Amino acid sequence: MDLALIWGFVIAIAVFVYVALDGFDLGVGILFPLLRDEAERDTAIGAIAPVWDGNETWLILGGGGLFAVFPLAYAVIFPALYVPLIVMLLALVFRGVAFEFRVHSGGHKWFWEHAFFGGSLVAAFAQGIALGAWLQGIDVEGRAYAGGWWDWLSPFSVTTGLALVFGYAMLGAGWINLKTEGALNERAQSFIIPLAAATVAFIVVVSLWTPLLNERYWVRWFTFPTMIYAIPVPVLVALTVFALWQALKQGWALRAFLATEILFLLCYIGLGISVWPDIVPTAITLQEAAAPDKSLGFLLVGAVVLVPLILVYTAAAYWIFRGKVRHGGYHH
Repeated sequence: MDLALIWGFVIAIAVFVYVALDGFDLGVGILFPLLRDEAERDTAIGAIAPVWDGNETWLILGGGGLFAVFPLAYAVIFPALYVPLIVMLLALVFRGVAFEFRVHSGGHKWFWEHAFFGGSLVAAFAQGIALGAWLQGIDVEGRAYAGGWWDWLSPFSVTTGLALVFGYAMLGAGWINLKTEGALNERAQSFIIPLAAATVAFIVVVSLWTPLLNERYWVRWFTFPTMIYAIPVPVLVALTVFALWQALKQGWALRAFLATEILFLLCYIGLGISVWPDIVPTAITLQEAAAPDKSLGFLLVGAVVLVPLILVYTAAAYWIFRGKVRHGGYHH
């Protein structure tokens, strides 16, 4: 049994669940300036209030798991991405403070609303930049990061940062459409198509750009036989976009939201096809970065207990707070 492979899948799933869940509540924050008045902003906050902090549990699981299970990858990736990752964490903290202070700030509510928007925007952009910097490759010599302080900043990483901002905004619009009624629901629905169009445009640009970053990516996507595994991804993206369009035409809010999440899943699968089996692209594989098997086995016992508990807690929170948020509902 390849414990490194098992842990690779566990961490990959944790990271995707974080993106899928925290993505839409960051997206709600990004859309905040487009909401018409305080009542609509209260309703949007009410749509994410019961679940937003629980969503970030998966970020801790992914980052903590990387440190414990793949220490070499952690030691290389984090020094390379210190700036965007620290900016992301500070933005998430500032956003969380703004979330809580907004309700109780009286005449300063406008400040905390801007802070909530800014924290959401900066966190999403920083995550996208970190993704792009990781994907474009990290300089490694021996067992250490060998690049410079600004290697993370490039046209490609800025593009992936913008792509994630628009993608999260699309998820946020889908969630507001799913959870609200009336004028706010209609406006959120009108946001989804242009945001989805922008997201798909970024998907196309990044997908065509990525194989040019490294020959190994090119081989995966454009040579036989590996292209057999890659070809279904763009086909499924096109089908998902069509399904999203149909769901919006029919007023199927849940299907529309699930379609936006499936777009992210397909992008994630495409990313996996490009980099597999590396955890530091083109430099370090899962097996090379993994801790000793005894450590992996010991940690896996804990994960077998912990991960199902997190899943049950997450599912229970979404089930208990299912249904629509009434107009003017807010977190307090």
